[in-house]
Amino acid sequence: MVGILGTQENIYRSGSGSESGSEYSVYSDEESVRDYRPSTLIHNFVESFKPFDYSILPPIYNIESQQQEESNNLVNTSSFVSHKSTNLHPYNPQFDFSHFTELERAALVTATSPLSKHLKTRHLSLISLGAAIGSGLFIASAQSLSHAGPLGLLLIWFIVGGITFMTMSSLSELATAFPVSGAFVTFTTLFVDSSLGFAIAWNYALQWLVTLPLELVAASMCIQYWDDSINPCVWVTIFYFVIVVINLFGVRGYGEAESFFSLVKIVAVIGFNILSIIIVAGGVPGQPYIGGKYWHKPEGGLFNTVEPFKQCCYIIANASFAYAGTEIFALAAVESKSPRKSINRARLQIFYRILIFYFVSIVMIGLLVPYTSAALIGDNSKANNIGVDINTSPFVIAIRNAEIKVLPSIMNAVIIITVFSVGNASVYGSSRTMCALGALRQGPPMLNYIDRMGRPIVALGVQFLFGLLAYLVALPGASATMDVFTWLLSLSGLSVLFTYLAINICHLRFRAALNYQARIPQDELVYTSSPIFSWISIVGIITLLGLQFWAALFPPGEHGADAKTFFTFYLNLPMLVFCYISHKLYNWWFKGIPLTKFYLTAKEIDIDTGRRDINLEILKQEIAEERFNMKSKPLYYRIYKIFC
Repeated sequence: MVGILGTQENIYRSGSGSESGSEYSVYSDEESVRDYRPSTLIHNFVESFKPFDYSILPPIYNIESQQQEESNNLVNTSSFVSHKSTNLHPYNPQFDFSHFTELERAALVTATSPLSKHLKTRHLSLISLGAAIGSGLFIASAQSLSHAGPLGLLLIWFIVGGITFMTMSSLSELATAFPVSGAFVTFTTLFVDSSLGFAIAWNYALQWLVTLPLELVAASMCIQYWDDSINPCVWVTIFYFVIVVINLFGVRGYGEAESFFSLVKIVAVIGFNILSIIIVAGGVPGQPYIGGKYWHKPEGGLFNTVEPFKQCCYIIANASFAYAGTEIFALAAVESKSPRKSINRARLQIFYRILIFYFVSIVMIGLLVPYTSAALIGDNSKANNIGVDINTSPFVIAIRNAEIKVLPSIMNAVIIITVFSVGNASVYGSSRTMCALGALRQGPPMLNYIDRMGRPIVALGVQFLFGLLAYLVALPGASATMDVFTWLLSLSGLSVLFTYLAINICHLRFRAALNYQARIPQDELVYTSSPIFSWISIVGIITLLGLQFWAALFPPGEHGADAKTFFTFYLNLPMLVFCYISHKLYNWWFKGIPLTKFYLTAKEIDIDTGRRDINLEILKQEIAEERFNMKSKPLYYRIYKIFC
């Protein structure tokens, strides 16, 4: 169904905003003269929460502005178009969907979302580069090292990192062609099956809903490194208030804040890696040369001597957790000004982050500290149970062993910024996912409420309510708070792997639909990813899930099955199955969809409704011109564009 959506400029600008013919942009960066009187500011703030004014959005196609012959052809060839619907934007409550299929409606309403369009290429690049760098790298890597040994740790992180990059390549192709609200959670509904989309989306939303209060607790625990005399609830309140304020500024506030946090984390990782090289090389005055002695006995070894293979399998969930958040850039696609350019650049940043920040850091961690060190395990303190005890960080252990002062406090400050950043990202991830669920009618319709600033304010409110769980930090006992969060997090345990599995399946189904219509991806897609990447990722993820299943059910060092450990990792699997079956029964009972209808066939998949660019001939010409121009550039420039 080519011809449904216009370009971003056509969708979000009126045709002739004034008599002079100048275009009026709904999300223009040009700010008019503002009144900064307190009364006016308060009034504008209150007014911003009112429903988005859909009347300012132009229709998705304007029959009256075209020649009569073209208009007649459009109406005749598009049986689902009504005269009423041509005068209203798809997000308008009065838009006529009566002649649309469920898939067409889902594609239109998510592709034309009036979410704010203020994310720039700079934002997406920094977010993709540093968003997922968190306590999984700085602190949780300690327990992973203790379990798997330096080489085992490197191998698992390399495998998960490779799968992550290939999956993000597939996601980049989809997000560039379909920058829709909800991104990958929407793709599952459009290209595979609505029931699977329902299960994956709610599982992903729950993952982030629980993450916010956990990160608030973690940040409050980090403060106690300097002063434990103040009740942690005080710090929870401060951090909670700041995150709420940032996200009430809309996507621009999130973009600027997350860009700053990402920049700090990038500088910190690079700085600590340089310091690690100096320490390993014996460059610290008065300290011996370390080299690779911790990779050999008797100081250490390559793998844990107790069931080494199972120990490696046991840390798969930890590695997956460390990479979680990488996919955030795709959620931001619909709120990006130029997704065609910014998404592809963000994909390249992911490659550099995995290569430089993760792999180099993991190698240095293995060189700095022997896996047999008792300091990696930590004590039974509340901070250690929450997972933010910097005393267990391999970087801090190495710094202390090298007798370098002050740096542990700097590391603690970086970790506070890190957990705060993850908490901020969780608000964005959960709210945009829930907004898409509301638009797809897979959740309460109110979740799709967007205010005049382009914020999914109801979805944000749900996340803010979940954030109040952070006050569980007041529970007495060293482990009581984490016990609650452990079971909450187990509901979305390996969510990131299930999400990545769904992304790769979506990519293959999208390509199958293209092949069915005998269309060449390279001719109409700005960026293409090889289906081989998706197949490798699918096989790899299924293998990892199987190995983690075995290691979780029969933990290393134990002599039998451990139900508690198993459900800590895999409680979300029964939840996924429950959501999937429940939605299947709903579709069968209310929509008459057969229970044996497990996926959309290539013929049923609509690969045009919801596309950002509708005129395929013009798009093909633009792509061809870009490639021709690139061939005329010097070799060094072409190499630069490949990597940047």
